[in-house]
Amino acid sequence: MTSWRTRTASLSFVLAASLAWGPVALAAPPDPGTPVLAAPQDPAGDPDPLVPGVVGAGSAEYPMDTPDQVLPPLQPEGDVPVPEPEEEVDELVEYLPRSAVGAACTAKASTYQRRVERLLGLRVDGKQSAADCRAIRAFQVKEKIKPAAGYAGPVTWARAELLAARKNLDPGRRCPVKTYAVACVDLDRQLMWVRKGKKVTYAVVNVRTGRPGYATRTGWHTVYWRHKDHWSSIYDTPMPYAQFFSGGQAFHAVYGQLATPGGSRGCVNLSYADARRLWGVLRKGDRVYIWGKRPGH
Repeated sequence: MTSWRTRTASLSFVLAASLAWGPVALAAPPDPGTPVLAAPQDPAGDPDPLVPGVVGAGSAEYPMDTPDQVLPPLQPEGDVPVPEPEEEVDELVEYLPRSAVGAACTAKASTYQRRVERLLGLRVDGKQSAADCRAIRAFQVKEKIKPAAGYAGPVTWARAELLAARKNLDPGRRCPVKTYAVACVDLDRQLMWVRKGKKVTYAVVNVRTGRPGYATRTGWHTVYWRHKDHWSSIYDTPMPYAQFFSGGQAFHAVYGQLATPGGSRGCVNLSYADARRLWGVLRKGDRVYIWGKRPGH
């Protein structure tokens, strides 16, 4: 783990570099004694924010993301293995309005209602009806999403998008088909895959991208540096299987569930298993193409 002296030197380096590269936005490092929550407080001050619908779910030992450092990451002094998760996240726990936890079909329509209606073949009106609730609950039961309360939250939407993409990967043909490998990142659907020519070399998976103010940069990028056991040089946070493609933005694993009410701070987050698999697919110099906008932002 990076020492206090090394982290201080790293911060000084970035601050000095900002004089030449332009201003670098740095948030205050989190207090190490403060527990990390998977569902951060709603920045808009919503009196009824989304929270895990199962009591006790959503905790994580490490922060779910790292702030975009703008500049490329510092070279580490030595490899320090990052921890592996004690167990893979195999439960899908939906987020519900706090007032609706423990109940069913009582919450108002979410920002994902229209998308879920479209994906499930329901009438697309953005309103939560009794028929909608029954259909969404049936889908949640089938996909083992807990609690099956009929609320079209981020987890239900992410799962429905993934299943649809497995049948029709790129309906808008947004990702360019090249003779070389291209990592395709669809911000609209929060999905990514890798293809080379007509062959998909990395099957589509769910991802989590930048929240408002920390948007994942769109357009063409190149994987320029990879570090399997990467720790954030400023925030002392593990970023397993990190593959950087734009300044401090990278593909990397997170500890915990991907589909949360908030996004990352610029990075493209994957599950630990998916990031480990992507590590074996991409190489330095491979191209990345990103388009769209994270829903609701």
